[in-house]
Amino acid sequence: MLTKIIKAGRYFGQSMRLMVGVPEYGTYVAHMKNTHADQRIMSYQEFFRERQEARYGGNGKVTRCC
Repeated sequence: MLTKIIKAGRYFGQSMRLMVGVPEYGTYVAHMKNTHADQRIMSYQEFFRERQEARYGGNGKVTRCC
């Protein structure tokens, strides 16, 4: 029973992060290990910065109206 509650909590947390646009680093790491084993895995800070730039535009450029 406790394992089901923990699992549900993890799914809930992941859903909340996806809803507000926070990237899932663990999913990225698993994908890189399984699919791109020859490439370097970014640190969490590098990954977060790259995802922010991809979403909002990089180099200080604002690509939205407000």
